Amino acid sequence: MRFPLAKPRPPSAISGADYLIDVREDDEFHDGHIAGAINIPRGLLEFKMSNDEGLCQRDKQILLYCKTSGRAALSAKALKELGYSQVSSIAGGFDAWVAAGKAVVTPKLPDFD
Repeated sequence: MRFPLAKPRPPSAISGADYLIDVREDDEFHDGHIAGAINIPRGLLEFKMSNDEGLCQRDKQILLYCKTSGRAALSAKALKELGYSQVSSIAGGFDAWVAAGKAVVTPKLPDFD
């Protein structure tokens, strides 16, 4: 079964999603991410989605992304198999987002000096 990837999303499509989920690892997320994204690494996705009261609602619109779209495509497939009906991913992932000149959030860690 193949799940086509969505084209890079305009900001309005991202703001229209109930959940924007970055499936990259924590360190990748902290190096920069799309505003409003929540970080759920691919290896924890099914567990987190099944055990969070808000995320376990299968009718929510979910938009996924990773670095280049491989992990996001696998995540979308897994979520669809779990019964989530409105799942898509950003084609080209975070790299395509950055290459298109879109805004990126880079959290600053506190200075402990």
